[in-house]
This record gives sequence, C-alpha cells and structure tokens, in this order.
Amino acid sequence: MAGFSFFWVLVIHICLLLGLSFADDPYVNYEFVVSYITASPLGVPQQVIAINGKFPGPTMNITTNNNVVVNVRNKLDEGLLIHWSGIQQRRSSWQDGVLGTNCPIPPRWNWTYQFQVKDQIGSFYYFPSLNFQRASGGFGSIIVNNREIIPIPFDTPYGDITIVIGDWYTQNHTALRRMLNSGRDLGMPDGVLINGKGPYRYNDTLVPDGIDHETITVHPGRTYRIRVSNVGISTSLNFRIQNHNLLLAESEGSYTVQQNYTSLDIHVGQSYSFLVTMDQNASSDYYIVASARFVNETTWRRVTGVGILHYTNSKGPASGPLPGAPQDQFDKTYSMNQARSIRWNVTASGARPNPQGSFRYGSINVTEVYVLKNMPPVTIDGRRRTTLSGISFVNPSTPIRLVDQFKVKGAYKLDFPTRPITGPPRMETSVINGTYRGFMEVILQNNDTKVQTYHMNGYAFFVVGMDYGEWTENSRGTYNKWDGIARSTAQVYPGAWTAILISLDNVGVWNLRTENLDSWYLGQETYVRVVNPEPNNKTEFPIPDNVLYCGALSRMQKPQRISFATSIKGSKQQFLFSFMAIVFEVMVGLCKCSIMYIYSWYDPKNFRANMLSSATSFAELHLTSPYYLEKRGQRIAPAYLLRCSSQRMLLEEKE
Repeated sequence: MAGFSFFWVLVIHICLLLGLSFADDPYVNYEFVVSYITASPLGVPQQVIAINGKFPGPTMNITTNNNVVVNVRNKLDEGLLIHWSGIQQRRSSWQDGVLGTNCPIPPRWNWTYQFQVKDQIGSFYYFPSLNFQRASGGFGSIIVNNREIIPIPFDTPYGDITIVIGDWYTQNHTALRRMLNSGRDLGMPDGVLINGKGPYRYNDTLVPDGIDHETITVHPGRTYRIRVSNVGISTSLNFRIQNHNLLLAESEGSYTVQQNYTSLDIHVGQSYSFLVTMDQNASSDYYIVASARFVNETTWRRVTGVGILHYTNSKGPASGPLPGAPQDQFDKTYSMNQARSIRWNVTASGARPNPQGSFRYGSINVTEVYVLKNMPPVTIDGRRRTTLSGISFVNPSTPIRLVDQFKVKGAYKLDFPTRPITGPPRMETSVINGTYRGFMEVILQNNDTKVQTYHMNGYAFFVVGMDYGEWTENSRGTYNKWDGIARSTAQVYPGAWTAILISLDNVGVWNLRTENLDSWYLGQETYVRVVNPEPNNKTEFPIPDNVLYCGALSRMQKPQRISFATSIKGSKQQFLFSFMAIVFEVMVGLCKCSIMYIYSWYDPKNFRANMLSSATSFAELHLTSPYYLEKRGQRIAPAYLLRCSSQRMLLEEKE
C-alpha cells in the first residue's frame, strides 16, 4: 500500500514539474445542458430550447488556438447535434455537429465535443442543427479573441457586446416542422427577437404591454465592439442603432476595411462586429432596431425587433418613431452595393502575425468549377422539396464520415453535378468530390424569389463577385481578385448570383447549405468531401473514441453510462501501462492549468479511466492527505487531488 501511495506522489510531482516546464495551447471547458423551458419572448408562453436554463445560450469566450471541450447533455425528447457555425474544425471534422459527420446525441445522453479553434479569430455562433430545432432556440454567440502577441487593427474597445437577432414564431419547432412536412409555407413570422427578447414598446398599437425587451447599458464617450449574428429562420434583417455610426471592423473571422454605416443588412446566418462610439448626448435612450428587409413594410411593421441603448447618464426613455430602414423594397441594388463595399483588410494580421492579404487568392489557378442553382420549392414523389442544381439532398441514416471510416457500401454517391441537371428534380444523397489542395470556384445562382444565404462548414471562402441575372463565363471579368472578404456565409439575392473561391486544404466532409432554415430542412444542401490520398494525423485526427454509431453501424453502439471520452480497460498491469501513457501526454503538455482528480480503487482486476472535461480552469497545486472511501463495502485505496491540468482524470471501478 505504501508503495502504491508513493507511486501516486511521484506521478503528481512529475506532472507538476513538467506542467510548469512545457507550454501548450490551453483548454477551455463548457458544460451545456440542453432542455426545454417555457418563455414568452413575444408575450405568448411557448416552449423554447435553453442552454443551462438560459435563452439564448451562454456566450463562449475563447482565444485563438484554444482547445475547446463542450460536454453536451441532451434533455430534449429527440436527437440533438450542436454545430459551431464558422468554426473551421481544422483536422477535426468529427466534431462538426451536422448529420453528415455525426450521429445524433440521443435523448438523456451526453456527448463531449473537443476541437481546437486553430488559427481563427472573430465573431461566430452555435446552434442545434437537427429537426428544425434552431427555430426554438438553443443558439448563442462565440467570441474568438486574438492572442495577445497579435495586434488588432484598432484600439482596444472598452467592452465587448454580443447580440443575436432573428425572426421568430410563437409556435415551436415541432409545429413549424409539421407545417413544412404537410407542404405549407411558414408564412410571416410573429416578430423579431434581440437577444431572445421581444420589442420595446415604441408603439402602443403594434407592441402589446408586458413584453420584456433587451437593454444594453453603456458609458458615454466609450467605444464598444458590438458583435451581431442573425440566427433566425429565413428573414434578412437591417440592423441599426439610432443616431450612432456602425464602424464595420470584422465579419466571420476576417478583419474588414473599416467603413461607417448607418445601418447594415445582416442576412440569415451572417455575423459582423462593429466599433460603436457612444458619442451622443444623454438626453434620452436610443433605439436598437432589427427590421425585416425586402418585404411589404406596411404588412411587416410588427415584425421588428427593438431594443434600447442606455447611457449610464441617460435622462429619459427613448421615444418617437424608429430610425428608418433603407427605402428599397422593390429594388435590391442598394443592398447589393452595400455588400460589395465590404472588403478584406489585406494589411491587418488575423490569427497569425502575417497580413491577411499575404494569401493572394486571386493568383491561384482554379481546379474545379461548380454552378449550384436553387429554384422555388418543387414536388418530388408527392412531397414538397427544395433543390440545389435539381437535387434534393437526403441525409443518409449513417453519417458520411462514418460510412467512409467503416467502408459502408451504397450510402451515398460522389456524383454531384458540376452544372444543374436538365431532367426532372430528384431526391438523392449526392456529394461533391472535392480535390485535396484543389482550388474550387462555386457559383451560387438564386432563381427563387427571396434572398438565400449559403454557408460552408470547414472553410472561409472568398466572396469575389455578385450581380443580377444569370452567371456566364464572362462574369469572371467582374471578380474582385484582391480584397474580396473571406467568410463562411454569403448572401445571394433573388434573380442574382454570387461567386466564391475555396482553397480545399481542410480534410473532412463539409456541409454546403442554405442557411434559410425552411429551405435547408426541405433539402437545399449537399456535402463536399475532401480526402487526403495519404491519410495521416497531420491532416486529420483519428476517429474519436467516444464516437456515436447509428444507421448501418447501430450494432456498434454500446449503452451509455455517465462517461465522456476515452476508456481504458484491462488488467492492473494494462491499466498502469495505459495510465503511464497518459502521464507521458501530460509530460508533453497536454494537461495544463485546470483540475485533475485522481481516484484509485483497490481492485486488482478491473479499472476504467475516463478523461472528463472540467468546468473550472485555474493553476493551483493541492495534494490531499491519503484517505479511504467505501464503495459497495469494498475498501478503496488512497486518493490524491491534483489541481494542475485542463482536464481531470477519473479512475473508476468497472460496473
């Protein structure tokens, strides 16, 4: 027993010394409990999806190259996946949280995501990606800060404010899903929310009494960074703050040329950050407005989100009419010109010290071209569906990523057409075969009657052109080949096209979809499969040990106990060998600056080790005295508590 105790003391001191000697990217840990709560954002009690009892969910505040560990506990009554919109998942497409890469987390189960925000900065958000759940909430902001050694291209703001906006229905996602399944449109939303709250009562006729609204308190004379994401269903929104200029600074991970706007159109799925100086007098509060675009404004007046900007020395409430939106209901040229004006800041450093513009995308030869065209909904086999190039995507029962890993046959086809098909539309699981290290040109042609926004997982693409009419080969003459913004979501106006360029350097299976939730739900998506012909851990991490199985691989899924990641089983000797391997990982810096709990049961036969994410992160060493515990009448060996790591290790007796 004394020798066993000495072993643990030795291990702990080795961990401490080497933890102080080696540097590594720190871990940031989150616990997400996803459940239903009752809320009344528009004055009508309804079921919404909350994270840790909050709607919207908590803001994730992380830094470039952090290792992010999120343990998700699903307390819904249906499967769940969380997608990290705009987070590129370099080398870790297994963590992407969409049906092409992951099996759903079943009800009452938990699953731990672990990924690194490698070489990224900026403003993003997360949301539930299955079953139309985003229409009921479950979303929240993601901030990825620069490392301190990388300067930002503006003075450090006094504060950082996150705002999520989006259209909203008083029916929950299951009711809206039934409407779509029955072939009906969703119709006009019931309102627009700002940070999960309804409008300020600026008009007694349009806004009923008793609705809670968002108030953002600021100090006069200070400059704030305000990050805004449109997490809604299908409505483009114009964002503005009464009497304040919005100095655009960044969009979805790219610093922009800094320009002032009085308002900016933010389309579904898009994120921006502005520098806003509180330079107005404090005679009253000011309106924050998010209003629907390209609609009959008379009919849609009630579909307007209104919050309050409150100076600490304000002398009274906001009053009077709202600041006006652009008057171009039937002419979208203003909005397109505004979108074209958003340029990449080629001299600023992003996540790395080299300037963003050092990647000269305009001089790279295109290796493959895809023209993706969407149309209004069609009927296929008696069902209302949406299409991309004539194909309505059908998600396979087994995720594509698992299909490739275990060589499941017939689950999907690598035959997505480079041009829209000419025959009748069809429902298929058809995937784009991307070339690793290729340079792909994608033309998004919108032949529908509403704005579509397209998002690609795993990448930031370059928005090089957009115009009205049909794209032709001659359209390339209008491309911006120098400072087109790099981002993950781009709008395509009705009757228009948008061209993007993608450097296919991230191995995985990546969703390319419309962000308009109703169109996405009905099939307007596909995947781009990018495979390194010489697989290695430098381009993609191995399949995670806690992967979930479904579809053709359901037989491989074991019943879940409360565990979060890797399991190590075997004899005492095997256990000690495995544990020493873990200690070696500690030595090279994989365990740093948080909590490690080490428990050992005095059972020579069966042990199991689980790496559990910790919700706390601090650097402190504390070694307890040996103590004994009882478990099912068995004596348990001495336990020591070590606080030194970004993960905690629990050795528990096998059931």
